[in-house]
Amino acid sequence: MSITAERTQELVKEYATKEGDTGSAEVQVAILSERIRNLTEHLKSHKKDFHSRRGLLIMVGQRRRMLDYLKAKDNKRYEGLIGRLGLRK
Repeated sequence: MSITAERTQELVKEYATKEGDTGSAEVQVAILSERIRNLTEHLKSHKKDFHSRRGLLIMVGQRRRMLDYLKAKDNKRYEGLIGRLGLRK
């Protein structure tokens, strides 16, 4: 369910805005998106796992708040990020 340290490092390298960047909104949203994808797959086979479902909803809300923050601060970065992650259709 959780992502490995190696996968986290890959996401940090891919979405970092500069060298050593691990806490920018882009990196945090990318990591959350990966965790959300993994948890969604878990819930497809474990339909009655309501504790994990609650965690999923919390993560989705957290990602939504980070995206709202990024959109308010820099709309161009927001558009680029959702395009790279494939969040909006």
